[in-house]
Amino acid sequence: MTRPVFWLPSVVDGFVGAGDRIELTGPDGRHAVAVRRVREGEDVELVDGTGLRLWCRVVDSGAERLVGEVLSVAREPEPQPRLVVVQALAKGERSELAVEVLTEVGADVIVPWAAKRCVVQWRGPRAEKSASRWAATAREAAKQSRRARKPVVAQLASTSDVTRLLQCAALGVVLHEAATAPIAELEVPPQDDLVVVVGPEGGITDDEVAVFVAAGGLPVRLGPSVLRTSSAGLAACSVLLSRTPRWLST
Repeated sequence: MTRPVFWLPSVVDGFVGAGDRIELTGPDGRHAVAVRRVREGEDVELVDGTGLRLWCRVVDSGAERLVGEVLSVAREPEPQPRLVVVQALAKGERSELAVEVLTEVGADVIVPWAAKRCVVQWRGPRAEKSASRWAATAREAAKQSRRARKPVVAQLASTSDVTRLLQCAALGVVLHEAATAPIAELEVPPQDDLVVVVGPEGGITDDEVAVFVAAGGLPVRLGPSVLRTSSAGLAACSVLLSRTPRWLST
């Protein structure tokens, strides 16, 4: 049985070694004790979101806290290539679903994009609330999928912002149902940024595609069927990651 994973309340300062004791409090401490019912003698993993992973044995617990003795320490390097996903805003729960599955599959940066055909618009208080919801979704999905690093949820991007990401990418792909190049035949670089652009439910406009192609983006298709915006990124990232050391060496 795999060890449950919990977030450390903050980044651990200084050196942490075997034999040290770490106290888990706050929401994750409460969840560990009250929901997961972790008790003394059981093993857990504590991560800080930046690559630190502590394997601990619980030596004490209370109503909303537990104390773990560190058995081993691992610092996971930043993965290469880095996976950046530009996700168009979607209505309802589709945006959060997209963030959840992108986090689970291994996205390192998730960029919300205000595409022309997006029905949803982030303005005023709604923008801050929506961005917070995306960040919270990514955080919980990272813990669920046992990641030591949580993805960065970037600020809302314009089409010009996405263009700059594509210009700097080692490989930039734009998912488009009318594309002729299959994503399954791409050669994936082992280093630097892979950028995947996922359009809204209404699709990416011809003008947006033209701008992205001029910036070095490659329009690609996933297959014969058209996927929803909440699942297209997952499928594309899975195909690309399967050809990188990130998955081949796992």
